[in-house]
Amino acid sequence: MPRAINLRQIEIFKALIEHGTVSRAAEALYISQPAASKLLMQLEKDNGLKLFDRYKGRLFPTAQGLRLHEEVARIFVGMRQVESAIGLIKREDQGRLVIGAIPALSGAYMQRTTMSFLKRNPNVYCMVKSPSSQWIPEYVLTRVLDIGIVTARAANPYIVTEPLFEHPLLCIMPMDHPLAALKVIRPENLHDVPFVAFNTETYTGQKVASMFESYNVRTHVVLTADSNSTLCHFVAAGLGVSLVHPLFIAGVEKQVVVRPFEPTIPLDFLVCFARDARNVPLIADFANEAKATATSFIDDLAKSWA
Repeated sequence: MPRAINLRQIEIFKALIEHGTVSRAAEALYISQPAASKLLMQLEKDNGLKLFDRYKGRLFPTAQGLRLHEEVARIFVGMRQVESAIGLIKREDQGRLVIGAIPALSGAYMQRTTMSFLKRNPNVYCMVKSPSSQWIPEYVLTRVLDIGIVTARAANPYIVTEPLFEHPLLCIMPMDHPLAALKVIRPENLHDVPFVAFNTETYTGQKVASMFESYNVRTHVVLTADSNSTLCHFVAAGLGVSLVHPLFIAGVEKQVVVRPFEPTIPLDFLVCFARDARNVPLIADFANEAKATATSFIDDLAKSWA
């Protein structure tokens, strides 16, 4: 009767297939080469399989060996999934927060907010998602998200919305742009000036397009973008100017010139969460951090045009 398979035999077998030689496989498992060779011989002998051909002192996997490796690899993937599940369960016991932020805020601003939050809550496991603004309230309601950052109040009695940060759009431009000589940018300053625009399907794009129409600005749009990161980097690269919310500038603030724009085009953000959310203290803490980070960033940014 064959002996039961030894886990160490399987480990050295897998290591040999993946590392190519017995010596490298032994090093990977921190055992001696003779011990590794003995384990491999026992694996073949105990199970009646010819797993390797031997040629000039080296082992080469046979068809049976390769077939067994496929099964072994599948088992080890399952073991890693179990380990991941165990880690997730542990983190959930410590605290878990799933955050949804519109794509425009999912970059440097969200990174700074979350890092500050985690410094005070090192045992909390955070997951950050970036769905479209229209989906965030629904995901909050169905518990896919614990907290969301959106641009419009959710018309649902089961969802709480609170102001996060309201500020007019600012004008950003390349570092050497002629408009940088002005303290304030006005609509007439943008006549025929190369402009990098948000897609008019976005909330910001609609507001800017409406302003241009109201003031009869002859627009010279050289590029349209859906992503604020894409837009800001094109401005920084010298393609043109744009109008953006200050939080969109996070991450490129040292690569562009920032100026106030008049008349003001207000754009506000809100945090939302379920009225009967399961982890209200964490949600409240994150919301406070989001507000503090936004306020601190705009205060620092304002120094550049003071």
